[in-house]
Amino acid sequence: VTQGIVAGAARALSPGGLLLLYGPFKVDGMCTTESNANFDRALRERDPSWGIRDVGDIRAEAERCGLSLSERRHMPANNFLLR
Repeated sequence: VTQGIVAGAARALSPGGLLLLYGPFKVDGMCTTESNANFDRALRERDPSWGIRDVGDIRAEAERCGLSLSERRHMPANNFLLR
């Protein structure tokens, strides 16, 4: 899903347009809180391809599609806003 969102945004955004992603993300392969780790585990138990995505993987996918990740902002409830 993440790959499709990033690729679709790369095609649809005008020059200088922004893609904002909000939610729980891993940082350097690790969940940032125990509650996010539990959520990630529950998702992967349902389907191994599901789970919380890592900021580094999203950055790499964005760059592959000609976009960049310029900001990671802490948000309420253990979430991040990626821009």
